[in-house]
Amino acid sequence: MKSKEKKNQLNIELKEEMSSGVYSNLVVVNYSPSEFVFDFISVMPGLPKAKVNSRVILSPQHAKRLLRVLGENIQTFESKNGNIKDLEGAKVPMNFGGPKGQA
Repeated sequence: MKSKEKKNQLNIELKEEMSSGVYSNLVVVNYSPSEFVFDFISVMPGLPKAKVNSRVILSPQHAKRLLRVLGENIQTFESKNGNIKDLEGAKVPMNFGGPKGQA
């Protein structure tokens, strides 16, 4: 390995308690001029309540890089495994059992 490559190498540690990950089937995104906030949630069918399992906060620049790398990885996945079906018609309940708004 060249010394320049070694200098640019990043050693990333994955703690054991994080290694199994967190399942999410819903992501709520909020943003301000300085940050994007991603709340990863697991919604269970038939339950009126859900909790945020993980929150990730990114700068706008990093959020855009995430969009790009996610798109590249989806493209690679689909080239190997076929198109991912989009569930456009599937509706996610957004009230989570709370009070319903009235007009």
